[in-house]
Amino acid sequence: MKSGCNKMFYDTAKIFVKGGDGGQGCVSFRREKYVPRGGPDGGDGGRGGHVILVADEGLHTLVDFRYRAHLKAPRGQHGRGSNKHGADAKDLSVRVPAGTVIKDAETEAVIADLTEHGQKLIIARGGRGGRGNARFLSDTNRVPRLAEKGEPGQEAWILLELKLLADVGLVGYPNAGKSTLLSVCTAAKPKIANYPFTTIRPNLGVVKIDMESFVLADIPGLIEGAHAGAGLGQEFLRHLERTRMLIHVVDAASTEGRDPVEDYRIINKELRSYDKRLAELPQVIAANKMDLPDATSNLPHLTKAATKDGYRLFAISAVTGRGLEELLYHVAEVLQDLPASPPPPTAVIHQLPEKRAGFTIKRTGNVFIIEGEEIERLAAMTDFNQEQAVLRFQRLIAKMGINKALTKAGAQAGDTVYIGSQELTYEP
Repeated sequence: MKSGCNKMFYDTAKIFVKGGDGGQGCVSFRREKYVPRGGPDGGDGGRGGHVILVADEGLHTLVDFRYRAHLKAPRGQHGRGSNKHGADAKDLSVRVPAGTVIKDAETEAVIADLTEHGQKLIIARGGRGGRGNARFLSDTNRVPRLAEKGEPGQEAWILLELKLLADVGLVGYPNAGKSTLLSVCTAAKPKIANYPFTTIRPNLGVVKIDMESFVLADIPGLIEGAHAGAGLGQEFLRHLERTRMLIHVVDAASTEGRDPVEDYRIINKELRSYDKRLAELPQVIAANKMDLPDATSNLPHLTKAATKDGYRLFAISAVTGRGLEELLYHVAEVLQDLPASPPPPTAVIHQLPEKRAGFTIKRTGNVFIIEGEEIERLAAMTDFNQEQAVLRFQRLIAKMGINKALTKAGAQAGDTVYIGSQELTYEP
């Protein structure tokens, strides 16, 4: 029995992710009948939810992200009086196909490579909850009238890039018969027609032989220059990076007027040029269309070229079924002796990279922009409507050396200073 999968296929997506903001801390004081001067009892806000990507081997496309390009986790609950802390928000878990590479959209640096089912990545952390006024009680401040706002969650634009997790990849020139081969070996139903580039997206199918099975991927036809991007070659070739072996399908009947031996050599050259590892994968040659007249005369030359390179050749006809059983049994036998899958090329990172410590100051006329993770977080969590909170903010930035740095940068009284989204007026 055959089984397979074939659905609308999308292998790249650009999405925005944002962790939930933390809940606000509460300003509150005990108000009891016989306690006229009760102390502060404002509770802390809860943590915002994380955005978590989860690898799922049951998914084979990124099509869902075509309609869902913004992923935002909920914010934490606000703190309340009587020292009641806000609840942490639930994390937002999003499934992605196993084999998805996550990159920073701005730099295209790889953040993570999710290859195993169930593997998780916290792609955007939720912000911590703000502290309530009970946390600011001290010997010098017995009546703290300040509380922190919640910390903003991490946010970023990221790229998702799917590399299929298939055991065997079908490669070859357009119209060599790869899609027909996939359709007769599996229950997948790729588009098939007698003209080049019928397949414009990869197709997957499951081949079952006795008690064994393996996943077969039909990669869109390659042409000369594919490794440099010709015919979207780079988009297609990356799907071969995780395969364990290749079936190289060659049009032995020269139906497109090309030389089968030259086709065979060009495709292998493209594989080597894109990634030397692809050229080192176990490969079998499927001389297809043996039901057509010219195939018989071309077969000896193709067999000689394949044998010289150390590859075994099978004369087949995907249309009539000739030679398919022998080919598939051989592939299943080779797979038994191969590693389960190639190791991922990059290590998994469990969150977006943190910004560097410290701060920088940029000046444009009388406007100064201060950037830095610590100072931006401090500004975002300060409630500038609270006098004590403003005084605390001023003390902390002075301690960080920001006042001196602004003076050195030429800031004058009345100049505008931006810290994150907060606009302030500089007063020495």
